[in-house]
Amino acid sequence: MTQAPSTPKAVRRRHDREIISLAVPAFGALVAEPLFVMADTAIVGHLGTAQLAGLGVASALLMTGVSIFVFLAYATTAAVARRVGAGDMQSAIRQGMDGIWLALLIGIAVVAVIVPTAPAVIDLFGASATAAPHAITYLRISAIGIPAMLVVLAATGVLRGLQDTKTPLYVAIAGFVANALLNLGLVYGAGLGIAGSAWGTAIAQIGMAVAYLVVVVRGARRHHASLRPDAAGIRACAQAGVPLLVRTLSLRAIMIIATAVATRLGDADIAAHQIILTLWSLLAFALDAIAIAGQAIIGRYLGAGDTDGARDACRRMVQWGVASGVVLGLLVVAARPVFLPLFTSDTTVQDAAFIALLVVAVSQPVSGVVFVLDGVLMGAGDGPYLAWAMLVTLAVFTPVALLVPTVGGGLTALWGAMALMMAVRMVTLWLRARSGRWMVTGATR
Repeated sequence: MTQAPSTPKAVRRRHDREIISLAVPAFGALVAEPLFVMADTAIVGHLGTAQLAGLGVASALLMTGVSIFVFLAYATTAAVARRVGAGDMQSAIRQGMDGIWLALLIGIAVVAVIVPTAPAVIDLFGASATAAPHAITYLRISAIGIPAMLVVLAATGVLRGLQDTKTPLYVAIAGFVANALLNLGLVYGAGLGIAGSAWGTAIAQIGMAVAYLVVVVRGARRHHASLRPDAAGIRACAQAGVPLLVRTLSLRAIMIIATAVATRLGDADIAAHQIILTLWSLLAFALDAIAIAGQAIIGRYLGAGDTDGARDACRRMVQWGVASGVVLGLLVVAARPVFLPLFTSDTTVQDAAFIALLVVAVSQPVSGVVFVLDGVLMGAGDGPYLAWAMLVTLAVFTPVALLVPTVGGGLTALWGAMALMMAVRMVTLWLRARSGRWMVTGATR
């Protein structure tokens, strides 16, 4: 007796359950990450203005540096998920270990550069004479935790590829609690000041890396996968990560250009821009959670050779992205009168942000499609196309954004340029998704 084919409604429900089971924990883990910086800021802020300024410079450098290597998570997720779909768990774990070894090597190299050059780097970013010593102290000590931070990225990718987003959530929560307690104890209890905050963060990051490694090592032993570094495997991970690195750097360049343009518009506009950017980042976490689910699900389907399943999952996740974008956009509109006073009592800043937030709200459905398709193509291992698409987006955005101070329109025009940037990304990603060229099946692309 043959099994009756699933109805379209049943297929949608299956995809919905899978998306929710992966996206909700992923969202929790993503939100937990910036809480590290928030905890450090709250604790160090009571030491004095100079210490807080030093933390601001050093943490911005650290977070920017680490975010550049986010490809360690993305590339590892796709590669591991493919092998899971192909039914080769041993190879999946082996591929994950190659990503972790690459993360460790990059981390050691970054530490070797940062520690001796910290004073010059801090000076390059224009830290004041009073803030610079604190920034140097924090940067040098926190650098010790960079290899652990990168291992956490790669190991998170391994677990996502294994269709597990709950463990990263638990580790992120435990890391946040440990970081807060260590900071309080070392900053005030031990009287170490800003150095105590740096040590607390580094220790928490190392603890998170150890927790991840315990989980991955157990999986390796269960499936008889080797833990030793493999030069060919590490090299393959690096090659897969290069296009995603180009994509990330291009996106980072867009954000830097936007901030530079906002700075030229005046103090009220740059203040309003910072508030909007904070909200935009929070909205991005929600949409990125669906993208992370997409990476894991699409990689698994393609690894199993199921192009129909991959296409159906992609279609359903795009629907999720649009719906999520509409809901988030409506929330932004409704929350504007309450949201803005939380960040500033300056009515000039509030006025500058008020209309620009409407642009952000209207563009959220577009952002939903962009994040989902970005995740789908990452899950398919389509990194080279993502790199070229982001370079095209950067080429379109840059002249438009730089014209804003000349043409006029203020912050609203700048965020209009940001909306254009997302629209260009949507078009380039949609064209690729529609072509079907990303659906390359097999355990490896």
